[in-house]
Amino acid sequence: MPFDRLVRAVDEWAGARGRNDIFAQIGETAYRPEHIEFASQIDPDKFRELVANAEAVVAHAGTGTILTALELGTPVLVMPRHGALKETRNDHQIATAQRFKSLGRVEVAMDEKELAEKLDHLADLPARELISTDASAELIGAIRGFIWGSNPPI
Repeated sequence: MPFDRLVRAVDEWAGARGRNDIFAQIGETAYRPEHIEFASQIDPDKFRELVANAEAVVAHAGTGTILTALELGTPVLVMPRHGALKETRNDHQIATAQRFKSLGRVEVAMDEKELAEKLDHLADLPARELISTDASAELIGAIRGFIWGSNPPI
């Protein structure tokens, strides 16, 4: 799903600050960046490589992107899509961003102005504690219980 507002905000910020070291995966946006390198899509292995080597990740509040960055210890700044702006079907990304922020895992910008302010201080973002890619025994047990109830398969 395109997120022109985020792509434009990062591109304009990069142009205003003379930054030429930014890469973005932009999807099928109508807006075409003028100041940053970009690709519509990149394969998952390349995405992980870019995230692992990035100073920080700036993204929508999608859990896949957030979790990949946290798994690799890369600081994350998110600007969630807004349902009221027809960028998504509802405000689930706002809820996701707020929850990850409350856990101390991401920085959040709610609009383009706040995004530019936080981008100006990107180098100040602390490295985050790595998250595990393994599920806990408690989580696995809860999921099994939810799926099979009291009659697990033999």
